[in-house]
Amino acid sequence: MDKQRDFVLRTIEERGVKFVRLWFTDVMGTLKSVAIAPAEVEGAFAEGLGFDGSAIEGLTRSYESDLLAHPDPTTFQTLPWRGEVDPTARMFCDITTPDGQPAVADPRHVLKRTLAKAADAGFTFYTHPEIEFYLLKSSTLGANGQPEPVDSAGYFDNVPGGTAHDFRRRSVRMLEDLGISVEFSHHEGGPGQNEIDLRYADALTMADNIMTFRTVIKEVAIEQGVYATFMPKPISGQPGSGMHTHMSLFEGDMNAFYEEGAQYQISKVGRQFIAGLLRHANEISAVTNQFVNSYKRLWGGDEAPSFICWGHNNRSALVRVPMYKPNKGQSSRIEYRALDSAANPYLAYALMLAAGLKGIEEEYELPAEAEDNVWSLTDSERRALGYAPLPQSLDDALSYMEESELVAETLGETVFNYVLLNKRREWQQYRAQVTPFELQSNLEML
Repeated sequence: MDKQRDFVLRTIEERGVKFVRLWFTDVMGTLKSVAIAPAEVEGAFAEGLGFDGSAIEGLTRSYESDLLAHPDPTTFQTLPWRGEVDPTARMFCDITTPDGQPAVADPRHVLKRTLAKAADAGFTFYTHPEIEFYLLKSSTLGANGQPEPVDSAGYFDNVPGGTAHDFRRRSVRMLEDLGISVEFSHHEGGPGQNEIDLRYADALTMADNIMTFRTVIKEVAIEQGVYATFMPKPISGQPGSGMHTHMSLFEGDMNAFYEEGAQYQISKVGRQFIAGLLRHANEISAVTNQFVNSYKRLWGGDEAPSFICWGHNNRSALVRVPMYKPNKGQSSRIEYRALDSAANPYLAYALMLAAGLKGIEEEYELPAEAEDNVWSLTDSERRALGYAPLPQSLDDALSYMEESELVAETLGETVFNYVLLNKRREWQQYRAQVTPFELQSNLEML
């Protein structure tokens, strides 16, 4: 760690860095940032930087508000969009109380705690997200009361001279400059919708990368005169934006999900992990899909999963076992398709991992796979096959979460209670709205 700190201090000096931003995340997954002068960095490493935690969503109660942000030197990067004028760098922080204890409501700590539990069982947790988002002409609504996308292209479309090409090229280059490897980028199914897939990394690095990714996308959009949104379902009648996440557990250099000769090359550990995700999917939904709007995506068709089942290469299933490459055993993995792009990645990954580990610990039995397109079945057919629905609203998801020992234990009491309280308030505010739909349907007729 000392070597890392020395490297950071040396780099700040060599590159003439003028500001260092200390980043951390509140419980809802909003990035927080405080800039310090280079001369203050050494002190921040030694003692942390004090701030009022009660002013940040969910971090502390007002009577215990003093917190310290400790920069993690392994996350040091200069920010490419700041350019050569006043070069600026960033580091992610771990949050502690004044007596040096990890702050119970620091989302990064929640994930670290769950990763430590996995490590005790001999596992390292890797994730690879496919992040979807919309590019809009602006953050204001068009004449039809809907957001205006920058193009009307579709899945994998090549748009000559289109905004999205330049946008993706610039974004990918910027991400690579920040040490974040990109695997694919392409136009998605909705007008103005894009997807960028980040290369596999351990879950903590990836959660940091996702927070950086969202900032990069927003910055490049501003630079190019457009607006980027990670809202799960911004446009009626168009696909929502998901963050399908591929996952695997490794034991040392060995992929614990791989077993040669097993069905789809998925080991017993892999099958139990899937069973854990399926059994606890409803309980973790209020975190993997944390907004009222998230459920418009889950129940709006367009390849979003609505029912709890798994399948091999079945895009209507909640958990998918992708096609394996016969000579690449290490690539065995599973894909969780409910997560949306607006989730807090630290809390979501902690809960997905906890659900999978529970399946391994308790040796859950994996139900039969879904071979049909689950959306095309009738309700009674789905019931007969045992495919339960995911929560149909945020209110529904909160009822499941409230009863969940797994979620309470993983998040810890403070975060658990805060999420419930905050999200109940969101639901109540939503429920009190009189929507355009009601006015159009009822005003003249009634």
